[in-house]
Amino acid sequence: MIYHLSLQTAGIIAGAFLILISLPGLVKSDLTSVAQRFPRSHIAAVVLLSIALVWTFWLVATIEMGEFSAFRRPLLIALPIGYFLALRFVDEFLAVRALGILCLLAAEPLLDAAFLRYETSRLLVTVFAYLLIIAGLFWVAIPYVLRDQISWSTRSVLRWRFLHVIAFIYGGVILTFAFTRY
Repeated sequence: MIYHLSLQTAGIIAGAFLILISLPGLVKSDLTSVAQRFPRSHIAAVVLLSIALVWTFWLVATIEMGEFSAFRRPLLIALPIGYFLALRFVDEFLAVRALGILCLLAAEPLLDAAFLRYETSRLLVTVFAYLLIIAGLFWVAIPYVLRDQISWSTRSVLRWRFLHVIAFIYGGVILTFAFTRY
């Protein structure tokens, strides 16, 4: 095990994350302009890619790599080099790609916490993890998809609020199960 999270802790983190992400969209509908600027935001790209670099560096430095342990040092050298090269040469949708990387990194602890658990409610966390994986794969490989998703969701206030209500309810359900069932 790489992460030592219980299902309860993973549920609390996932539920709180969904609630915190959806609250600003529910309270202020004028945040649509901020969301529309996100895919090309250089500041968001630097922040998210830095978080992804630190997380990945920590993983490569600490995980058991078995027969691939000879690659640890070259990977630890290549990660910061790739980080600076990406910041220098990848201008288009770097924030989206970095968000996709973070989605892929965040899914593993959630799946790990739900592994070999028999409660049916564990599927709430598992489904969220797989949604993160699907979104992360698309956003890394085809980053303009997030731009189109944001454009679609910000066309009307009703649509914007509806999506945030869905995320808020899903986060609340996960949080409720985390405190009562896990």
